[in-house]
Amino acid sequence: MSDLPQAAYKVLTAEQMQTLQRDGVFAGAPIDLADGYIHLSAADQVTETVDKHFAGQTGLHIAAVDLAALGDAVKWEPSRGGQLFPHIYAALPLNAVFAYGPLEREADGTVRLPVSG
Repeated sequence: MSDLPQAAYKVLTAEQMQTLQRDGVFAGAPIDLADGYIHLSAADQVTETVDKHFAGQTGLHIAAVDLAALGDAVKWEPSRGGQLFPHIYAALPLNAVFAYGPLEREADGTVRLPVSG
């Protein structure tokens, strides 16, 4: 697993971002709760995830998650087109989020990933 990224990204609505900030933990979006895990995307998967699952939505945020901080709760599993995606089999604690902010796009349309200060 050492060749897998140690950071992944969660797209959140404004309300979900407020919950994470207020409560210090995020149990998951409705799709996460239904599937039994929190869906994340690797850096190279974020733009496709946003385009496919969040098209037309505004007020979105993106959180950068330290996967190492979550230990065994993270599992990389095949999904869209057989790609491996990181899934969290636990709630997402705010202390595992190392950067977050409003979802913005670069000039070429790709999602700009948040960076910590």
